[in-house]
Amino acid sequence: MHRFNYRWKLKDKYKVKGIERHGKKVFSTFACGGGSTMGYKLAGYDVIGANDIDPKMKEVYVANHNPKHYFLCSISDLKTIALPEELFDLDILDGSPPCSTFSLAGEREKVWKKKKKFREGQAEQNLSDLFFEFIDVANRLRPKIIVAENVRGILVGNAKLYVKEIIERLESIGYNSQVFLLDSSYMGVPQRRQRVFIISRRKDLDLPEISLKFGEKRIPFKEIQDDSDMTYKEITKAEYKIWSNRKYGDTSLAKTLIRLGKKGNRFTFQYVYPNKVMGTVIAGNDNVLFTRPRKPNNTELKLASSFPLDYNFVGGGIRYLVGMSVPPVMMANVAYEIYNQILKKV
Repeated sequence: MHRFNYRWKLKDKYKVKGIERHGKKVFSTFACGGGSTMGYKLAGYDVIGANDIDPKMKEVYVANHNPKHYFLCSISDLKTIALPEELFDLDILDGSPPCSTFSLAGEREKVWKKKKKFREGQAEQNLSDLFFEFIDVANRLRPKIIVAENVRGILVGNAKLYVKEIIERLESIGYNSQVFLLDSSYMGVPQRRQRVFIISRRKDLDLPEISLKFGEKRIPFKEIQDDSDMTYKEITKAEYKIWSNRKYGDTSLAKTLIRLGKKGNRFTFQYVYPNKVMGTVIAGNDNVLFTRPRKPNNTELKLASSFPLDYNFVGGGIRYLVGMSVPPVMMANVAYEIYNQILKKV
């Protein structure tokens, strides 16, 4: 059984059987299209506002979530601008600082501490500094709990020193932290997506540590496959030539090339097997069905990411937005445990 259903709609008003509508208050930063926001709401929270630097993301967020407060600005602006009083009485400050520089598929160390014009907001930002800007905002607002989410790449190689610095900074402003590496496929999401969650508790409140262990039944792709939706992208002729030489067990187009004795490329073109959980949906969405020469369609992308089927993408790219977002059901499970293990007792 799954606590939260990955097939759901916004029109159902976040009604989840057995979930208490407790109304604990959340403010979400780096909110993108609201993946985290939907997760908190599914778990019974009241998301009172959000922040993002990207005007397009604001348009999408407002269209779907109608927030009481929204701040279209850099996270650093939240350290100084006037803010409503209720933001200083938060149960949770949520944030998913942009993670391009820590992706295992990216340039990693080559772009750390360097300004670059990333897709997030189409602005020049030093993405590796934004986590510390987020902590500065937390120091201003003093929420009971801080929840920060990021890619698993921050736990690999030299990036572990970056995480150590984050934990030390949180310690210095009065928060005890725990770090978790979670896999969404064990949390009721039809997608293998590993994400790091840093959960920090305000020291003066003497809040208990949390345990996060999930073992829900995994959901294979065949349960979300919908061949009636024609919104998919076909693979190119060059990709089809590789795909036509695939053998069961190949994990990607690159692995097929290597098996054929050729130079491996297209490592992100992961095969999607009907009887296995779909791999991570990235912003560009390079997944390729093993049984059909196409990429996942819009219905499959929404289901794999546990986005509501009636979500309004405001004419934007579905692949980009769900690839950039925390799966709502993944966040809902984390938020549910935070409430039941910590905030319910406050």
